[in-house]
Amino acid sequence: MLNIGGLLKRKSLADLSIDRPVFAWMLMTFMIVFGAISFMRLGVSQMPDIDFPVLDVSITYEGAAPAVIEADLVEPIESRVISVEGLKEIRSTIRQGGANIRLDFEINRNIDSALQEVQAAISQMRLPVGIDPPVIRKQNPEEDPILTLGLQSKQSPRDTIRFADLVLVDQFQVLPGVGEVNVQGFSTRNLRINVDNNKIKKNLLTVLDIATAVQQGHSELGAGYIEDKEKSTNVRAMGEGVEPEEIGNMWIRSRGGEVIREPVLRIKDVAEVEDGLTDVRRFARINGVSGLALGIKKQRGSNEVKVAEEVYKKVDELNKTLPEGYKLQVNADYSRATGQIVETTTHKLMMAAAVTAIICFLFLGTWSSVINVLLSIPTSILGTFIVLYFAGFTLNLFTLLALALAISIVVDDAIMMLENIIRHFKMGKTRK
Repeated sequence: MLNIGGLLKRKSLADLSIDRPVFAWMLMTFMIVFGAISFMRLGVSQMPDIDFPVLDVSITYEGAAPAVIEADLVEPIESRVISVEGLKEIRSTIRQGGANIRLDFEINRNIDSALQEVQAAISQMRLPVGIDPPVIRKQNPEEDPILTLGLQSKQSPRDTIRFADLVLVDQFQVLPGVGEVNVQGFSTRNLRINVDNNKIKKNLLTVLDIATAVQQGHSELGAGYIEDKEKSTNVRAMGEGVEPEEIGNMWIRSRGGEVIREPVLRIKDVAEVEDGLTDVRRFARINGVSGLALGIKKQRGSNEVKVAEEVYKKVDELNKTLPEGYKLQVNADYSRATGQIVETTTHKLMMAAAVTAIICFLFLGTWSSVINVLLSIPTSILGTFIVLYFAGFTLNLFTLLALALAISIVVDDAIMMLENIIRHFKMGKTRK
C-alpha cells in the first residue's frame, strides 16, 4: 500500500522517482494524457486575451465643424473625465463630423471599473440636440476581426444591404466560435420626405408642421389591456411607419400649433416620400464591383484557426446557393499568421526531438538513453499545457514564442541529466 505521508517527507522529486518508479511512470502518464487533452481545448489566437489600460471615446456629430465639436463636446468631456482615478493621459483627435478621445490609465488600474466611472461622468453631461451618446470601448486584440469577407453584388445598394443584414449575418453568426459579424461599407436605410414648397404654402403649412405630423404618427404606444373572466389581452397602438406609403398616409393634424379642422391633409398631399439611403460617405468595391464587407469576430478564448476553417466552409457552401448577382469571397484572413506560428512551433519541436535522438545515440551509444530523453520532451511540454488551460491562457504569439524557447532548454537539460546519470553508473554507483 502506498504510504502518502512517507512520500511527502521526501526531499525532492528525484528521490521520490528513484524510490517509487511506478509513481514516476504514473505521474508522467498523467502529464502526457491530460496535457494532450488540455492542448486540444486551448484557445488559439494571434494576440493574448488582455484588456489594455486604455479607453476610446468615439463621438459622431454629423456636419459639425471641428471647432464646434471641440467647444461643445471634447472640452466638456475632458473636464468631466479628468477626475477619474488612475487617469494618466488624455489625447483627443477632432475631425469634420466627429472626434476620438483616448484615455490612458495606470497599468494597475482596473479597466472595467474605470469604464463604469467614465460612463457615469459622461452620462451627466447635457449633449447637443440630435447627437448620439458617445461610444466608449476598451482595447482588446481579441475583439479585432479574424476574417474580412467581401460580398460582390450587381443588385441595388438597398437590396444588397438587406440581403447581407437579414441573410448572411445570421448564417455566420450561428457558426461555433463566432462572436460577432459586422457589416461594413454601406449606408443605412432611411425614408426621405421631399416637401413641395408650393403645396405647403398653398395650405399655409411649414416644414415644422410636417415634422410634427411624423413624430405624432410614427410611434407605437401601449394602450393598456382588456380583461374578461378568462384572460387578459394587451393592447397597443401600432403606428410605426416602415414603408413610404405608411409615412405618406399619416395625417397632418396641426398648423402652427393649432388643430386643423378643414381641409383634411395627409403628408403625401404636400410631399413625396421615397425609400433610400443616408448620404453616401463611404462605399466598398470588390474587384471593381460594388459590394459590402463583413468582419468576422471570434468569441473570446475560442480557437481562431478552427473558427476560420468553419467560415471558409460556410463561404463555399453559400456560394453554391446565393441568388444570381451575388458572390462571396474572403478578402483578408488574419488567422493565417496564427496558424503558421503553430505549425512552425510544432515543426521545431519535432526537429528538436529528431536531432536530440541522433545526438544522444552518437554520444551515449544506447537506445535506452534516446528513449529517456525523448520521453522528457513531451512530458515537459504537455505538462505546460495543463497549466495554460487552467490559468485561462491561449496559444498566442507570446506563449508559443516562450514555448519554442523552452524546447531547447528542456532538451539541453535532459541530455545533461542523462549524461550525468551514465557517468555515475560508470563510477560503480547504483540506483539507490
